[in-house]
Amino acid sequence: MRAFVLIPFLLLTPPAGADVLPFSTPSRNIECSVGMGEGPSDILCVIHEKTGPDPRPRPAGCSGPWGHHFSMTERGPVTMTCGGPGPRNTARHVEIADYGVTGRFDGITCLSERTGFSCKNADGHGFFLSRAKRTVQ
Repeated sequence: MRAFVLIPFLLLTPPAGADVLPFSTPSRNIECSVGMGEGPSDILCVIHEKTGPDPRPRPAGCSGPWGHHFSMTERGPVTMTCGGPGPRNTARHVEIADYGVTGRFDGITCLSERTGFSCKNADGHGFFLSRAKRTVQ
């Protein structure tokens, strides 16, 4: 497993006042945004196409699509929210997290691999996302 210290887009300076960094996996099936700046860092990832069981049962109040949205902060558990994936982000400024690259966002570390995308926070909570399998720790 090859790992680097930073995903290449982190070397770019975001515009003044910006604190959200969007990126996608090379397949563009998983899109994430990392919030950094004031307060704890957080990450939200959306998986567009998926098969197989979801890592948590659908909550009673969720009558729409389930198992597409995963988020967490640098501390605390992973949260899944109800809703479909929405349209893919086709903006030119969205960076690609190449396979084999590790990104560190304060207390959150993520790894992009051909087998899937994973993130873990300082408390050891995290998620793994791939088309065929999703897990939450």
